[in-house]
Formats: sequence, structure tokens, C-alpha cells
Amino acid sequence: MSHASCIASGREATAMASQRVHSSWTELAAVEARMGVVGCQFGFCVPQSGELAAPCPCSVRDAASSREVETMQTQMLIDGRWRDGDAERIEVLDPATGDGIAEVAAGGPAEAVAACDAAAAAQPGWAATAPRVRSEILRDCHRILLERTDELADLITLEHGKPRADAVGEVAYAAEFFRWNAEETVRIHGTISTAPAGDKRIITLHPPVGVVVMITPWNFPAAMITRKLAPALGAGNTVVIKPPREAPLTALRVGELLAEAGVPPGVVNLVPTAASGPWFDAAVDHRAVRMVSFTGSTEVGRVLLRRCADRVLKTVMELGGNAPFVVFADADVEAAVAGAMVAKMRHSAETCTAANRFFVEEPVHDEFVERLAAAMGSMKVGSGFDPDVTCGPMINSGAVANIDRLVQGAINGGASAVTGGSALDGPGFFYEPTVLGGVDPAAPITREEIFGPVAPVTSFTDTDAMIAAA
Repeated sequence: MSHASCIASGREATAMASQRVHSSWTELAAVEARMGVVGCQFGFCVPQSGELAAPCPCSVRDAASSREVETMQTQMLIDGRWRDGDAERIEVLDPATGDGIAEVAAGGPAEAVAACDAAAAAQPGWAATAPRVRSEILRDCHRILLERTDELADLITLEHGKPRADAVGEVAYAAEFFRWNAEETVRIHGTISTAPAGDKRIITLHPPVGVVVMITPWNFPAAMITRKLAPALGAGNTVVIKPPREAPLTALRVGELLAEAGVPPGVVNLVPTAASGPWFDAAVDHRAVRMVSFTGSTEVGRVLLRRCADRVLKTVMELGGNAPFVVFADADVEAAVAGAMVAKMRHSAETCTAANRFFVEEPVHDEFVERLAAAMGSMKVGSGFDPDVTCGPMINSGAVANIDRLVQGAINGGASAVTGGSALDGPGFFYEPTVLGGVDPAAPITREEIFGPVAPVTSFTDTDAMIAAA
């Protein structure tokens, strides 16, 4: 597969979107576009019966149509003020080219403590704010994010690489958390019950937890922040967020928009870091921190859980996935392939809910593999700004290397690459959409999260054995 032929036009589009950013490290080219699609789900056209789902290009416009440049915030946000940190700045790369697009301020333990101090000082006042007022602020957050859909989608595609239609879907998804939780904010009810003695009443209240530390992933740089943030703010908590170093620009822009919506200083603090361990130690040891919410790998989650146990902190952990996709002999194979493409390839397959392993009953195994390989092989790989691209780059070179390690391990163990099977040469971080047949159900690729465009397929004849393996 020719890398140059797959990504040439997208490369030009991304370069045009990035060109003005390089000069000052603080500007982002915005693409003028409007989303006018009905029937799209997470950036994919919802398939009709018998149709293959494909990434929806309806809302994508070439970056060459950009007419204006937005000033991009690259400092950290502490107590309502944008500031630099003492640590070396973090370079953010365009995964479609491998080039730098911005540098953001990086914080260390001192900045983590300062952010926790600010959140602790702001929390009593925010908690005392009437629920209806907090609800209206969340509604304004929802409105403003939707109004800035184009701008945020451009930014997500630029620093993450996902096709812009997927990025548009993510912005809508991110905004919806504010609307939903705006409604829930005015329904934080307690209970009144009769005490066992009968002459007293027991009143149960639900006060805010306090200061919450949030660590968010790079694969949904907008939605995974708002998913955590909206319910926390609605309940009266204040937060300290460590956005992903791979894609922090979207988080910083969301922070600006929240201030525009009326979120008071100190309620939301954003501190990127290149030294996660010392940063987290300082935050988790802060006397005001009462809860930690983390989305990321299972391995890191285990470490954080042990660390939080030292202070008996509340934790919310959304960790890695290894979802099976099962096709039985009586299935409509064409529909199964359509579903498999959606389950696997949304957002360039960089999702924790993506199908990671495919178990196909023997009578339909060959047909399924053939159809899936045709669908995967027809995908166009390249910059997410190219309207014809259906699979963007991986987040960085390490991600590509890990995907290739799993693929080559499976091939060395007896699997065959029906389509794809290798990283693409040239600039950027690209991997071919790949279907592997004859995969050993005990191979590492079936036990580890792939986080890339690879579908390992295993045939089965014994349903009970398949369920045990799945």
C-alpha cells in the first residue's frame, strides 16, 4: 500500500491548517464548515439494512478554506489566571506529519499544589451557589461548545488526527454532558425516613465531595474532560485537571470557553505536565483532595489506585478495554461486517470501547474475513482534514510501534495478514487497516488492547469454549 498515494492530499490540507501555528506557537488555523448531517452517530453514517457503515464525510471541508486564525491559549489555568510553569514546555505534534504545532506550559508538583489550593479556596463558594445557578452555567457551557463546534473540531483533528467528521461528532458528544447534567443539578435530592424508634426522622443529604483531581486521555480530548467535569461541577465540586500531554490544546480551549460561560475562577484548573508521577503525588497528597477520576490504561490505573489507597480517597477508574465481537453461523454476514466496521473503526480505532477480538463461527468464517478485509482495505488513510480520509494517523510513533509489535507477534504465531499488516512509510504516524486471520486465541494481540486499526479474527466451533475465551 503506497503511503504517499494514501495521504498526499490530506498532508497538504494539514500543512495549510498548521502553517500559521508554527510562527508563534499560539495560533490555530480554523476551518470554516458547518455540520448539517442528520442520522450520524459518533461521526459515522448510521447504516441502513445491508449497507456498509463508513465514516461520514458530509461535514468535512478542506483546511484550505480557512479564513481566520484563532489565538490559542497555551498556558496553564490556575485560579482563573493563565500562567507559565517552571518545567520545560511540552511540544504538541501533528500526528499526520510528525511536525510540531504548538508548545504548552508544563507544570510540576508546585503547580499541582497551587491548583489544588485554588480549587480548595473556591469550593465552599461554588458549593453554596444555588443549584439552579450552577445548572444555568452548565447550560451556557453546552451552548457555547456547540457554537464553537467548527473551531473545536479543527483543533481535535489537528492535535489528535481523527477524521474531522469524527471530531465534529465528539464536540456534540462533549457538549451533551453539560446539557444532561444541567438537568440533574437541580435534582440532587436527599431522603427523609422514619427512624427505628419511630419518634424521629432520618435525613440523608448529598453534599459535594470537595476537590476532585481528574486525569484525562488523549483519544477524546474534549469529551472525556466534559464527561468527568459536568457532573462534578453540577454537584458543587471544584476540579484540578491533568490533560493529556499528547493532546492538551483542546482541553485548554475548553477551559477558556468555560470561563466565558461563567464558571468562576478556581473552580476549574488545568495543569498539563510532562512528569505525571511527581505531579500526581503532589496532587493526591494535598489535604483538600477528596477524589480522583482517571481514564487510561489498566496498568496506570492500578498504580493510581494503590497511591489513592494511602489516603483512602474516592476513586473512579475507567480503564482499558478488550471487547469481543462474536459472529455466529446464522448471522447476516453483510450486516455483521457493517457492524464490525463501526465497532472497530470509529475515531481511527483509538477507542477503549472498540472491538478488539473477533470470534467467528467456522461455517461463516471465510466469508466474514473476506468481506471485512475488503471493507478495511478500501479505507483511505491520511490527514483527518482530507474529506476522503476514513482512517487518520495514530497518536504518536510509540502507538504505531506497539500496534506493529502485536501484529508481528500474531503473524509469527501462525496468523496471516489478509490485508494490511504493517506501518506505512513516510512522515506521520500511520498504520494500515489490517485484518488478521487464523489468530491464536491465546496470542498477546487477543489479551492486550490494540488501540489501532487491526482486527484479529479467530474461528470457533465450540460455543462454550468461545465464551470462555472471550
